[in-house]
Amino acid sequence: MNPLQRNRKARAASSRSPLWVWPTTGGAVALAAAILLEQFRPRRGTGPANLWPGGHESASSMLQVVATSSVTVATLSLSVTVVTLQLASQQFSPRLLRRYAHDPVLKAVLTVLLTTLVFALATLAFMRSGEALPVVSLVLASVLGVASLAAVLGFLNHIIRRLRVDSMMLDTHRETSDAIRGRHPARDAPSPHAPDPDPARGAVVRARRSGFLRLTDARALVAGARRTDTFVRIGVRPGDLIVAGNPVAVVWARDPAGAVPDPGADGTAEEIEAALRTGFERTPDQDVAFGFRQLEDIAVKAMSPGINDPVTACTAVGHMADLLVRLAGRRLGDVPHEDEDGTVRVVVPDRDLRYYLDLACGQLRRYSSGEPSVLAALLRMLRDLAAAVHEAGGKGGGADAAEVRRAAELIMDTMDSSVGPADAAQVHDLNGRVLAALEGRLLDAYADRSGETRSV
Repeated sequence: MNPLQRNRKARAASSRSPLWVWPTTGGAVALAAAILLEQFRPRRGTGPANLWPGGHESASSMLQVVATSSVTVATLSLSVTVVTLQLASQQFSPRLLRRYAHDPVLKAVLTVLLTTLVFALATLAFMRSGEALPVVSLVLASVLGVASLAAVLGFLNHIIRRLRVDSMMLDTHRETSDAIRGRHPARDAPSPHAPDPDPARGAVVRARRSGFLRLTDARALVAGARRTDTFVRIGVRPGDLIVAGNPVAVVWARDPAGAVPDPGADGTAEEIEAALRTGFERTPDQDVAFGFRQLEDIAVKAMSPGINDPVTACTAVGHMADLLVRLAGRRLGDVPHEDEDGTVRVVVPDRDLRYYLDLACGQLRRYSSGEPSVLAALLRMLRDLAAAVHEAGGKGGGADAAEVRRAAELIMDTMDSSVGPADAAQVHDLNGRVLAALEGRLLDAYADRSGETRSV
């Protein structure tokens, strides 16, 4: 992982803390700073005292204005955020709200505003007539007031950019690309041979809690299997909904002639449970399919009668096309994990190309059966994937080619009879280009008159 990816992951991890953590910390720091600085009261006529030219009345008025403004601006920021959440949920996808709930910019702005409010109120409480003014506190309160204004202006600019559907799709695209790199090894990477033990000699491990599988800690699973000298095959993938009592793994003894292991007695069940981290909200860290789901949601919402925006749907399909091409260069399916001695201890399953194609095409082709521009966008996506699959050649390209061909046939079968002859001819032409790309005839697949097979 390069430094840019590490920094991005670090920022993402830090931004997932609850919304109240940053502002509360800022308020506590502000209170402590106000208590400490209150004791610094230079006498009149000295140099530091000249930093505040006014008297007690002007200082109190300034602190009251700063505190009142902070409350007003914080209310405005929260109101804008609520409107943004409502708009994103109704027009794009409710699954996009997670990104706004953990938005680091919103947390930073609320932190600045609460810090300013607490510091101004604390300093105002320490104001006593007849005593020298806490000059440093007054200057810092003024600076915080200006910083609050700058933070709100930056926040409004940030929200305007985030409200653009193109920005939402780009953020989802980046998250999913990172998940693909971290989850799926390169297609030509060496893959150890995993054992195929007798299912009857395996012990089933059942889930003890419900929720979506968020993360699979392969290292912890390997360490546990090595401790008990067992082989573990996980049966669930990140993004799967697990219900308590469902089977989630099977454990075998490494020795084929050995006894059937008892996961509950030797602690294996608890270790597997701890390594499979669940929650009632999907996260994109290892769940590549979650990114496709969000992009598909945006496309389907765009094709709803109340919105009717085929261009947005086609743009979302374009993002999914790039992600599918990235997947074509990766090894999909089961991933074996070895211990330090090179022994395969754990097999973690993952999704295959058919799953991703059904996810990217399924709902959208049904909702857009009468809109040829969206059907054409789906076939353009398959053409790009077909070209990547053909380039893979003997490295699994045959099975992948069959899946691409199947997806194209489903799209053609879905096209409504109400589509006019000219529009239907465009869709049929793109279907032929998918087949041409699968055969390696790239010039035939991509040649067009004026960009009509690439432009939206």
